[in-house]
Amino acid sequence: MKNTLMDLNNYLFEALERLTDDDLIEEQTKKELARSRTVTDVAEAIVHTGELALKAAAKAQEYGITDRVVIPAMLEARRS
Repeated sequence: MKNTLMDLNNYLFEALERLTDDDLIEEQTKKELARSRTVTDVAEAIVHTGELALKAAAKAQEYGITDRVVIPAMLEARRS
């Protein structure tokens, strides 16, 4: 996994695909469910951090610290 929000989104969908795999036995399903819960907790923290960074950038513009809202680097797509 890389470090963009698009990568995170893709990883979450991969976790969903693993959870819905009908070929998993019960023990594998339990393990995957625990893993997915942990990944979801971390993903929520990452999204919250992104929201906070964007709000801070908007407030900086609102209070005249900058003349425009600068999108935090963590929210920008990587360019190849």
